[in-house]
Parts: sequence; structure tokens; C-alpha cells
Amino acid sequence: MIAALRAVLARDVTLAFRVGGGGGIGVVFFLAVVTIVPFAVGPDLPLIARIGPAVLWIGALLASLLGLDRIFAADHEDGSLDLLLITPIPLEAIAAAKGVAHWITTGLPLVVAAPLLGLLLGLEPQALAAATATLLVGTPALTFLGLIGAALGVAMPRGGLLVAVLILPLTIPILIFGVAATTAAVTDPLPFGTPFKLIAALSLASFVLGPIAAAAALRQLRD
Repeated sequence: MIAALRAVLARDVTLAFRVGGGGGIGVVFFLAVVTIVPFAVGPDLPLIARIGPAVLWIGALLASLLGLDRIFAADHEDGSLDLLLITPIPLEAIAAAKGVAHWITTGLPLVVAAPLLGLLLGLEPQALAAATATLLVGTPALTFLGLIGAALGVAMPRGGLLVAVLILPLTIPILIFGVAATTAAVTDPLPFGTPFKLIAALSLASFVLGPIAAAAALRQLRD
């Protein structure tokens, strides 16, 4: 089973890099958000630096939603999903492997780009490190929550819009704790641990519950 899951993971990562667009589009969208906000706020550098962590998190959150609808939709279109549904491997494990592959190709590039984009917002090194750490821990939660919407929208028209509508409200706690942890690291390092641990807990919970809910939705599609 481990070899089969590794094959699913490698296949999705290879297809994502071969086809292109997923991680690259997300980083470009991330850059666009970070670039546009200073124009809207104005030339107030202290204000831009103060809201910088929130801008990074909002940009990463929205960018992570771009490719969620393709996690299962591509397999549904070429018939691969039918084979995955009848395989003896637990569907929950397959969904988890596909979620990990999606995070590697979409979420991880956002984490890597965050420090560079944070420099455009004038963030201090401490704020950059905190924002990057919270994004590294929090973006998996966005991906595995997105599995649920991706599975529900796989057989529906305009599934991409449906995924965004379903998942966006669920991501609000992750956004709140991510910004709170980064702000705490700048103003007072002591409270940083509490919201950071809550983000980690949300990621772990989504890693367990997301594939289970996605597998249940996919089984309903087969029925």
C-alpha cells in the first residue's frame, strides 16, 4: 500500500510540474496581492509594515484556493477516479496522498516566496521569520480543508467557484491565528506560542478529517 500511495504522490507531483501553472500561478497571484496593497494604502511605510503579516496571509490564502478544484476534477475527466474508487487501497489514504502532492506543488512555493515578498512590505527579519513559520504550518490546513470542497465539486459545473465558496469560511480561523502569531512575534514574543500551536492543531485535525470527508463525498459520487 505504501508503494501505491507513493506512486499516486509521485504521479500528481510529476503531472503538476509537467503541465505547469499550479504553483506558478499561485505565486504570481501572491505577488499581485502584495504589490497592489501598498498602492491602496499609500506611502505610509510604518502602516504597510504593520499590516504586512495580514497581507501575506490573505494573499497566501487566496492563492492556495486557485488549484483546489483540479485535485480530483482532472482524474474525473480522464477516468482515473473510477479506478481509484475500486482499488483495494483505502480511499482516505489516496485522498491524503493527493493532498500532500497538491501542497508540495502549490502550498510550498507560497511558503518559499513569502520571505521575498515580505521584503516588499518592509517587514523586519523577526516578522519575516514568524510569517514564514506560520505559513509553513498553516498552509497544509488550507490544502486538506480544500480536499473536502474539491471532492464535493468534482461532478458539478463550475466546481472551482463552489470549492472557493465552501472552503473560504472554514479558513477564517487559520487566518486569524496566523496573523495573531506573526503579530505577537513582533510585539511580544511570549504569546507567539499559543496561536502557533493552534495553527498546528488545525493542520493536524484537517490532515485527519479532510481526507475522510473527501473520501465520503467521492463514494457518494460513485453511488
